[in-house]
Amino acid sequence: MADLVYPPVIAFAKTLFRVLNMRITIEGAEHVPTTGGAVIACNHVSYLDFIFCGLGARQSRRLVRFMAKESIFRHRIGGPLMRGMHHIPVDRDAGLASYKAALAALKEGEVVGVFPEATISQSFTVKDMKSGAARLAAATGTPLVPMVLWGTQRFWTKGRPRNLTQRGVPVTIIAGEPLHPGRRDSQDAVSAELRARMSAMLDRAQREYPQNPKGPDDAWWLPAHLGGTAPEPEIYEPEAK
Repeated sequence: MADLVYPPVIAFAKTLFRVLNMRITIEGAEHVPTTGGAVIACNHVSYLDFIFCGLGARQSRRLVRFMAKESIFRHRIGGPLMRGMHHIPVDRDAGLASYKAALAALKEGEVVGVFPEATISQSFTVKDMKSGAARLAAATGTPLVPMVLWGTQRFWTKGRPRNLTQRGVPVTIIAGEPLHPGRRDSQDAVSAELRARMSAMLDRAQREYPQNPKGPDDAWWLPAHLGGTAPEPEIYEPEAK
C-alpha cells in the first residue's frame, strides 16, 4: 500500500526527539522481522506509546499498523493522520470488523501493533491482557513479538497533566524473542506466556532505567513495588473478567 503520510510523520517525530534531547535506547530490534507479517504486542503506559512502539520497528524498516480506538479516527486532526498511516480502527461494540481488517493486513505481509492490555496501566505494571494478539498470530501463522516501553509515561499518561517539552528524558524500548503460536495452541496459555515475558522485560527496563525521581513529588512515575507512588495494581486494576 502507498505510504505518503507515514514517512513525514516519522521524520517530524525524530526531529522532536532531537530537539528534546531524548535519550532513546532500543534493544532487541532484530526480533522484528524485516519481511512478512508479524504482530507486535506492546505494554501501555502512555498516550504516546504508539510512536515509540513504531520506532522500535524502524531498524527493521517496518511501518506498524496499530489497532486503535475508533474515536481517534473521528478526531479532526488525528483522524486523517491515522487513516493516512493505514492504522486499524477498533470499535469495541463491533470488534469483528477490526479483527478481520487486522487479519487481512497480516496476510498482506504487514506488521500489526496491538496493546493487549486494552487501556493504559496506571500501576505501570503489565495488566491482564486480552487474547486478540495471540489469536491474530495463530490464525495467520505470523510471529508474535513482545515489546515493552518505559519512560514514555513521564510525558503524558492517564490521570496526569501533559509535559511534552521536558528535555533529556530517557525512553527504553525492548523487543523480545517472538512467540510462534499455532492454531491448536491454547490462546489463554499463549497470552499468559506473552504476559510473563513482557512483565520480565518491563521489570528489567524499570530497574536499569538511568534516572530516578527527583523527590517524593516526582515518584508518581515509578511502580509501587520499586518504591514509587503509582497505584497498586491489585487495588486499582482488578483482573479482567
